[in-house]
Amino acid sequence: MPTFISKTVTIHNKNLSFKTAGTGQPIILFHSLLADQSSWDLITPTLVTSHQVFQLSLPGFDESDFVGGSLNQISDQIAMAIESLQLTQKPIFIGNGYGGFVALNTAIKYPNLPAKLVLADCGACFTEPGRAAFRGMSENAKNKGLTAIADVAMRRLFAPSYQEQHPQLIAERKERFLKINLETFHGACEALSTMDLRPQVKDLNIPSLVVVGEFDEATPVPMSEELASLLPNAELKVLPGLAHVPQLQDPQAFLNAIHPFI
Repeated sequence: MPTFISKTVTIHNKNLSFKTAGTGQPIILFHSLLADQSSWDLITPTLVTSHQVFQLSLPGFDESDFVGGSLNQISDQIAMAIESLQLTQKPIFIGNGYGGFVALNTAIKYPNLPAKLVLADCGACFTEPGRAAFRGMSENAKNKGLTAIADVAMRRLFAPSYQEQHPQLIAERKERFLKINLETFHGACEALSTMDLRPQVKDLNIPSLVVVGEFDEATPVPMSEELASLLPNAELKVLPGLAHVPQLQDPQAFLNAIHPFI
């Protein structure tokens, strides 16, 4: 692993923490709801050879303070933090899952901030069954704790066959999932179950790469297809055999997919 420096930016008395390494055009990494910033660890050694990488802990995760559940509150906090870094080049946003929605919403609110977007396994709006899944997970977590939904969460991240072949990785991801702050989790579920970014993305002209795992159950392929069709300047890549966190499942396949774009 490259030597990362841990840093914290304070905006409105709230801390946003991240790790950074490398030089070159900045890349900001936005992690999933069900997988924290360590989900990027397998690709950052490659990314830092050509870019300055910022591995965020999104608000409410790890050392970053909770700023409220709405995507707009989170986007405001992140945008102000990025602006405070006074980067010499516009950054590339790479978001996965929930982090993809946060990255997309931040770009909508602050279109002059990012140079490009890589949106992995997200979309612009969930179907009603998708919204119901978030409401159900949130309700079960309130009543029984995160332990009660840990297996469901892992199923949303990884296909069953992959789980069977990689029990140690699944155990590690489950352990990290159980450490999520409950307030953060409920806020994110509420935001995702009510969000509809479709009207706004039609006007977002930032060059975008939409990437999705073929077997993603959390944000199925049609969501990415819709997002890519709505964005004025986007291309779509479907990654065969992968699911919701392709950078964990097959880091090289993910890097191969994004390398020409970034």
